[in-house]
Amino acid sequence: MRKEKVLIVDDEKEIRDLVDIYLKGEGFDTIKAGDGEEALKILSDEEVDLVILDIMMPKVDGIEACLKIREEKNIPIIMLSAKTQDIDKILGLNTGADDYVTKPFNPLELIARVKSQLRRFKRLNQAIINDETGFKVKENSNVIQADELVINLESHQIFLNDEEVKLTPIEFDILALLAKNKGKVFSIENIYESVWNEQFIQSDNTVMVHIRKIREKLEENPRNPKYIKTVWGVGYKIDK
Repeated sequence: MRKEKVLIVDDEKEIRDLVDIYLKGEGFDTIKAGDGEEALKILSDEEVDLVILDIMMPKVDGIEACLKIREEKNIPIIMLSAKTQDIDKILGLNTGADDYVTKPFNPLELIARVKSQLRRFKRLNQAIINDETGFKVKENSNVIQADELVINLESHQIFLNDEEVKLTPIEFDILALLAKNKGKVFSIENIYESVWNEQFIQSDNTVMVHIRKIREKLEENPRNPKYIKTVWGVGYKIDK
């Protein structure tokens, strides 16, 4: 059986080696890269299941690398950074990262995040169906529809007006949670704990960042959303 493969990208050799030891101890295959340029080359040649990506690196930094990865791949990305300001976290998430870990970090926590992201990614089958007429929703699959928005829970595909929309795994989980519970309002805390399976920290604005990114991909006018509605002072819902 093929082991899951994690790409570790950091310009500090000590961190690469430390993370490598812990991941291998948990049964993962690993590849290491010292900068974003090297990481992108590896990703073009190797099948990788998840990327751990430092932000501050020479040549191609983590932000630029993340953007380029998202142009081609939908695999989970966990950003690493020594910065602790909210703006840095928001920047990382805005580029398409699924999670964010601040240095210095507990290696066991990072491994737990890796496992969580991979479980979520595996649970949402990534099969893509295509024929002469374009992308199709798999027959007899678990499908939710809200007007022109179609969510295939089995194949992890999103279609809007018959065009496929690419979401990150976290974005998909948030949208699926709301769509499966049409009309129910979820607070930021509810969404965070349901999707990340971790205790919510009151000052964390991760959910709002992801909601904004989903709206930018789905909505004609993100400031006046058709699908994900804001219930002021309470949370978010889909009620179509």
